[in-house]
Amino acid sequence: MRRDHWRRANERLDPERDHVEIYRNLSTLDFQWDTVQALSFALFRTYAVPGIGALLDETRQFCDHTQKRYDDTALLLEPPSLHGFDHPEARAAIRRINQMHRSYAIPDHEMRYVLSTFVVVPKRWMDAYAKRPFTDHELRATVAYYRELGRHMGIRDIPETYEAFADLMDGYEAEHFALHPGGRRVADATLALMLTFYPRPLRPLVEIFSRALMDDALLDAFGYRRPPRWLVRLSRSGLRMRGRVAGLLPPRRSVKPLNEYPRIKSYPDGYRVEELGTFPAGCPAQHSAR
Repeated sequence: MRRDHWRRANERLDPERDHVEIYRNLSTLDFQWDTVQALSFALFRTYAVPGIGALLDETRQFCDHTQKRYDDTALLLEPPSLHGFDHPEARAAIRRINQMHRSYAIPDHEMRYVLSTFVVVPKRWMDAYAKRPFTDHELRATVAYYRELGRHMGIRDIPETYEAFADLMDGYEAEHFALHPGGRRVADATLALMLTFYPRPLRPLVEIFSRALMDDALLDAFGYRRPPRWLVRLSRSGLRMRGRVAGLLPPRRSVKPLNEYPRIKSYPDGYRVEELGTFPAGCPAQHSAR
């Protein structure tokens, strides 16, 4: 297999009709590591919106059961990309996501913003750090994939192009990013979990490295200290070097499901999609930040 095997394979597919297959090739074969990192940072950004951060903090799930929430989020988002939206496991995963969201009074604009981060942050990550950027063909497929996911989640007024998604995300963050104690607690808990993925002696370095990848607006929204500029340049240069090395390696040949990765720890004996996530009781709940 040539190093550009998956790019060439994607170019032979139609980005509208075959968007699931193209997205699967990108996220599980060509850019598996980069996709995990980018989507992790995408979700991390959403905590800086006070309405989102406050709700996540009030549920206590991200602070008291951080590993399980990390695992459940990853495992519930995975089935549509592996099997397509009509597969029973994908339908069960989306049903679980919708059941959790509908237990709270989440405004549509927040749902639309979160969806935009799934489109925009990975594209910008690939531009900056991966072995190559997405092609226009692959970007159109990514947009089509998340538009379909958004429709299955009942989100209204979904942007139709990448440019519209990017404008939505940037404008929303400029208007809504703000320091909130709940969002800061959720961010701290998530960052603390990420540090456990590395040997203890390396964790202080990983912590400052993680902050070096955050933009100033995100750091200020969490009240995090800005790293020195030289360290930011060094950290980002190291990631770009890692991307160049990845471009020299042979392409991945088979999909490795997320539950086979050591970072997913909550279900050593397996799991059922229908049992992932949380099960809040009662009618849709308001919360104090709204």
